[in-house]
Amino acid sequence: MKVSNTLKVAVATGLTAVAGLSQAAGTAVDPAPIISSLTDAGTTAAAVGTAVLGVVVVIKTFKYIRQAF
Repeated sequence: MKVSNTLKVAVATGLTAVAGLSQAAGTAVDPAPIISSLTDAGTTAAAVGTAVLGVVVVIKTFKYIRQAF
């Protein structure tokens, strides 16, 4: 999977800022909300991927059947 350099820089900048702020505040970063967001996003991405795959399979099957007759 290709990831653009802009996205990599944005993620690195965000993580650096969060790490710096957490050290400045003297408190630890609670990872629970971040992990739950990523889990929800992963679930959504899997559902979309499954739907797209289903559509592709239906289209290929339709074309195969139409070509046979």
